[in-house]
Amino acid sequence: MSYHGGGGYRRRQNRDFDYHDRRQEVVSETPEDRLRTFIIRFGEVDPVQELQHFAEQLNNHVIENPANVSIISEGLRYAVTEQPYKVPYYATVLRLLYDTPAIKTEDAEGVSLGKQILDDFWKGFQSYLDKLAWRETRLCVQLFAHLTVAKVITAQTMYDLLHSFSAVLDEFGVPHGRAKKAALCAAEGLMVCGATIKEDTSANVFELISALQAYVDSTSDSKTLIQPIIRLYANTEPVEIANEILDSALSALQILNASDFSQSSESFVQPYKDVTLFAGTTFDLPSILVPPEVVELDTLSTESGEDALVKKEEWPEFYVRLFDSDVTPDPTTPAGYAVRSALLDTIDIFEINRKECARLLLEYPKWTLLGTFRPRPGAPPHEPITGKDWQLESTIIETILGALLLLPEPTHKSVYYVALITELCKLSPSTVGPAVGKSIRRLYGFLADGLDVELACRFGDWFAIHMSNFNFQWVWKEWVPDISLSLQHPKRILMRRAIDYEIRLSYYDRIVKTLPEPMQAPDNGLIPSEAPGPDFEYDDPANHYHDAAQSVLDLIRGRSKAEDVMTHLESLKNSLETTDSDANTDSIIRSIAVQSLLHIGSRSFSHFLNAIERYLPLLRNVASGSLTTTGSSNLEARIDILTAVATFWKRSPHMIVIVFDKLMQYQIVDPTDIVSWAFTSGGKNSTAAHPSISALLWDVVRGALDKANGRVLVARRKVATLRKEEDEKAALTLASNGTSMEVDAEAKPEVPAEESPALTTALKAFSILTREQKAVLSRTLDGFVDCLASATSPNPNAKTVVTENSWHNRANWSEAEWVTWETWGWYRHFCRMYSPYLRSYSTTLGTVSFAKIGNVGDPAVDAFKKIWNITTGQEP
Repeated sequence: MSYHGGGGYRRRQNRDFDYHDRRQEVVSETPEDRLRTFIIRFGEVDPVQELQHFAEQLNNHVIENPANVSIISEGLRYAVTEQPYKVPYYATVLRLLYDTPAIKTEDAEGVSLGKQILDDFWKGFQSYLDKLAWRETRLCVQLFAHLTVAKVITAQTMYDLLHSFSAVLDEFGVPHGRAKKAALCAAEGLMVCGATIKEDTSANVFELISALQAYVDSTSDSKTLIQPIIRLYANTEPVEIANEILDSALSALQILNASDFSQSSESFVQPYKDVTLFAGTTFDLPSILVPPEVVELDTLSTESGEDALVKKEEWPEFYVRLFDSDVTPDPTTPAGYAVRSALLDTIDIFEINRKECARLLLEYPKWTLLGTFRPRPGAPPHEPITGKDWQLESTIIETILGALLLLPEPTHKSVYYVALITELCKLSPSTVGPAVGKSIRRLYGFLADGLDVELACRFGDWFAIHMSNFNFQWVWKEWVPDISLSLQHPKRILMRRAIDYEIRLSYYDRIVKTLPEPMQAPDNGLIPSEAPGPDFEYDDPANHYHDAAQSVLDLIRGRSKAEDVMTHLESLKNSLETTDSDANTDSIIRSIAVQSLLHIGSRSFSHFLNAIERYLPLLRNVASGSLTTTGSSNLEARIDILTAVATFWKRSPHMIVIVFDKLMQYQIVDPTDIVSWAFTSGGKNSTAAHPSISALLWDVVRGALDKANGRVLVARRKVATLRKEEDEKAALTLASNGTSMEVDAEAKPEVPAEESPALTTALKAFSILTREQKAVLSRTLDGFVDCLASATSPNPNAKTVVTENSWHNRANWSEAEWVTWETWGWYRHFCRMYSPYLRSYSTTLGTVSFAKIGNVGDPAVDAFKKIWNITTGQEP
């Protein structure tokens, strides 16, 4: 149980609690709860001034009741792991308590209070380590590092602790996520206490740094897939707009080591240095062994028929930099790394309470060295520290956006980061607002430099949501000159996406009025010609099939039986074959049926669901190809259904994704059908001469992939549950039969129990869904091959985009080249998002899909295969 809960305590104390909380009965706090709360709330006024009094109060609590030692230790663990900005001050408290006179207890006679607390604290740290609670473990290591500098913990045992974490990097086949977290534990601890450890001649600081260096060098290939700026060609220096977290830690360590860690005192708060030099008995940290990862993974059937363990891939973390180093901290320096790490931990911990998180972020300078940040308006001036004096609000916004723009996906839901920025703007609009505006302009500038397509979409969504929270006020006239760019230029796409999203969040007429006149012109392609809504193709009386569609619409509106509607459609088909012999009557009939059904359900989402559920037999009949001539296939019928949906909702693209998802849920179409449509019929309106994938089509493809993967996961869990139930029944049967468990008992042949019908059915369903999963992954890869590297339908634009010289001339790119470049971006994102599944099927997928790929030596083919090899863990 957490007594702080990532801001939960203050949330419960906030007067702005909700009605449910007001109705709850007030529960009186126990003395133990009050003691924990007292520890957690330490330093909220002035931590330096409170230190001595706080230590005395803790001592008094133990004098009153020696059993409070464990309560104090528990409270310190919660405080350290949920308030990382207070860690140096809690280390100072423990240092002061080491000077407290010895207290005699039943368990520890003559041992100082600080020693007793630290003994109990270590037990809690060991439990964090056993559970592999990495963030809590890392923050505890930081506390031990500060205590090492304070001479409470011996340097040799602290070195051994850090060495145990660095040893994880040498494990055979260590996953990147495990290695990264262990490396950060060792690196951040060494940053704090490196100077003290170096004084011990038996400790080898260089060995720790070298282990980190070796691992960082081994991850160079995977970094090419998650950098925020796309570079498809090789032998080009990356754009310096982002820093990888392990690279930053290594750089900071190297700077510190070069100066014998003399900069540690300029980078980390060390209030314990003002306390009298400690001369008592030091504390030896026990030896540890970092436990292996707990196997809690999803399984799926692989090509060999065996179960493969599949876990979400963890990639290197690149955080975008938006400002110069004189405005925000450079995370590759010791002081910059310390600031960003503390802010990231605060953002992560307080995800449960964004309002409290926003308040604490703005109060963060209180916990840093004086002069780290510029004084806020109205605050007394101070002498800036050399190389610091950063802008607080710009630093906070840059850190939040860096977390939002992590690839392949952020740690928390995107809406949390968006809401957190909104809360910051509400708390201090005059200072946070300008920082947000500068960040928007900076990210907008990155679009032309090759900002990853996934990040461009996140940026557009955040921009639109943020504008909706502040009356849609933005200086759009700054972007008017960019209207002259190619229609498919990333800046034009960003503007269209943001405007479309704003319209969804408000009203068409209102958003149009916020735009300058040049942007309102219909031929600019920034705003739709009409408000979002359905577009019934056959509603116009001038349409040749208007009467036929109206007859079907009347039947559905009158709630006729599905059989009657199917009979009517059959007669319409026969009639059209007679009158329009040249027309594709099959596709027309399907389009009329599907669009009529959607038209009935277009009033609201509940109307849509009711219409779908009422006429499921009709949809299944249409999807099966029953209403067709003998030359049509089921796939053609399902593709026609998807095309009809896209036609009907072309003015509300988000509805296409929603309806497709429901069609998959009701098993009208398969995920493979969705992917096939996206790479064929879905791209027909593209300006490129070859198949391509836009942001909308990627949303469609991703929905199909997630549906297939999710079905396999659910089926696997069901199989595991049924197997567990059968094993338990078998064990009960053996127990009830009195089976002897003695060693000398006569061995009896074990007869395998027959599988229950439920388990047999579940296994069959799991096998079918696994094949479907493999098929949809294969179809997606095939689609990207056709777009970018197929020898049978070569795309000259794909080759042009991956050529270094052509990239530097991208200002002259045509729309087709920009479309192809975006497709390259979605191929990269497909690989990094679904790499665990692609690795499981890498042999079959690579063999089948690459059979039609172009020749090696072609820039597009080489780039395609390099991305694939990195994804599947093969040699590039």
